[in-house]
Amino acid sequence: MNIQFKKGVLELCVLSMLVRKDCYGYELVYEISKRIDISEGTIYPLLRRLKEEGLMSTYLQESGEGPPRKYYALTDQGRQKERELRDEWLNFTVSVGKLLEANPNAVH
Repeated sequence: MNIQFKKGVLELCVLSMLVRKDCYGYELVYEISKRIDISEGTIYPLLRRLKEEGLMSTYLQESGEGPPRKYYALTDQGRQKERELRDEWLNFTVSVGKLLEANPNAVH
């Protein structure tokens, strides 16, 4: 997948996952990478930025498999941002889909 596509949608993917439940960093990487080819080095700077912007908070939780894990949780502002980005994405993909369908020279 085009790297610019990934960069543009990764914030929405992270926020969307956190709407459902709090997650720790590796869990986010693992779940997203099942569908989109990403690396840990891509997610952690994004998580740091989203926290600095007040869209999420963090807390530590004990793990039965090693040291405590840092969990990420959306703030109210983060939930609002996820709704806005989701609406933008859905509108965008519908518009792009219509443009692609309207191209009479497209080879399928």
